[in-house]
Amino acid sequence: MAAGLGTRMKSDLPKVLHRVAGRPLLHWVVTSAKAAGAGRIVAILGHKHEQVKVALDASFGAGAVDVALQTEQRGTGHAVQCALPAIANESDDRIVVILTGDAPLIASERIAELTAAAEASPAGMALLSTVPPRPMPYGRLVRDSGGTLERIVEHSDATDEQKQIQDTNAGFYAIRLGHLKKDLATLRADNAKGELYLTDLVAQAYARGGATSIDAPFTEVAGINDRVDLAGVEVEARRRINEAWMRAGVTMVDPASTFIDAEVGPLGKDVWLGPNVALRGKTKVGDNVRIDLGCVLTDVTVAADTNIKPYSICTETTVGAKVQMGPFTHCRPASRIDDDVHLGNFVETKKTHMMAGSKANHLAYLGDASVGQKANIGAGTITCNYDGVGKYQTTIEAGAFIGSDSQLVAPVTVGRDSYVGAGTTVTKDVPRGSLAITRVKQVNVEGWADRFREAQARKRREKKPEEQ
Repeated sequence: MAAGLGTRMKSDLPKVLHRVAGRPLLHWVVTSAKAAGAGRIVAILGHKHEQVKVALDASFGAGAVDVALQTEQRGTGHAVQCALPAIANESDDRIVVILTGDAPLIASERIAELTAAAEASPAGMALLSTVPPRPMPYGRLVRDSGGTLERIVEHSDATDEQKQIQDTNAGFYAIRLGHLKKDLATLRADNAKGELYLTDLVAQAYARGGATSIDAPFTEVAGINDRVDLAGVEVEARRRINEAWMRAGVTMVDPASTFIDAEVGPLGKDVWLGPNVALRGKTKVGDNVRIDLGCVLTDVTVAADTNIKPYSICTETTVGAKVQMGPFTHCRPASRIDDDVHLGNFVETKKTHMMAGSKANHLAYLGDASVGQKANIGAGTITCNYDGVGKYQTTIEAGAFIGSDSQLVAPVTVGRDSYVGAGTTVTKDVPRGSLAITRVKQVNVEGWADRFREAQARKRREKKPEEQ
């Protein structure tokens, strides 16, 4: 169920597309359902359904998640009624699992447990219950004198006595399709909100012997209504992610300040992560990689034995093995950094291929460039790749040495094993094995500095007191 407006989020983005650990809320639920073995998944959408469907198709493949529309918000029971046509051809003996799209931390194992309980239940129905850590407006589970679940009373309809019940409805159900069809037809909007409550199915199940309830930790079933809830669930999600990676062999100096998105992985053995490291998107990291303080990697692949030093940022970049990077290196999208490359302080790359063994140890901008094997880029070097209209390529061939404070005006090629003298502006190709230099001839005017200082001192002495 993912059709709600989510007004308390105060956002133009549909609530179910807000992210926890880099993954949209709804996608967490779909991922768990798939892992639990769901044969078909139907998303009940409403508010901005086109945007939500585009996001689902992008993540899971076009048509992998079917869509049912609830164009008018008339309650949870009405939402499931809207989905019935999508499963009309399924057998009445099939178990239908109904999940909440804004409760992302439901585990696949819990969904499988819920399904098994519904199959074993005499009423053909099971649900998850939870005990919140503080009073919350959740439906209360009312039981008869023998302990059988009799009905669920929504908070807005509950008496003061019923509000004291600790066992509350978590909002997750499993029920045989045949029962679901019949019971949905009996729903009436005779309640405080004037809505069709899915929880009324529990009273129908009582007549068949009673639904089975399974207790679940609140952290697993907590729904999100506003950004405070979102932040709380984010903390729990990241705790789980970090704990799982640490148990898999990753060292985190400070897990509380380490941020790893849900889609990240694999992370290899003996990966070391410093404080305030963020691994985002579909980042992958090989064995024995060290990523130090404050680094941010987004959609990056890092091969084994690489050392990324503090405060380096990489986006959509491939990093080879045994690379030395940083501190304060910035690799922008479409950078390719091969094995044994050194990128140092305040070096920036963009759409650049640094081939094996090449170096740019400090203060360089390399955009739209190809840097050959074992080429050396001196401090202050820039590729002038943009003329205000188009972008142009710079090619630096293997073994070339680019002196400090050089400007390479693209399109241009510096040939294999060539030298570019410090302070040179290269505007045409440099042949293999050549020296390119464009310095103005140096002129030394002897004694000029002494004469200048003497003249300045004389001017100060000659000033009138009122001018001083």
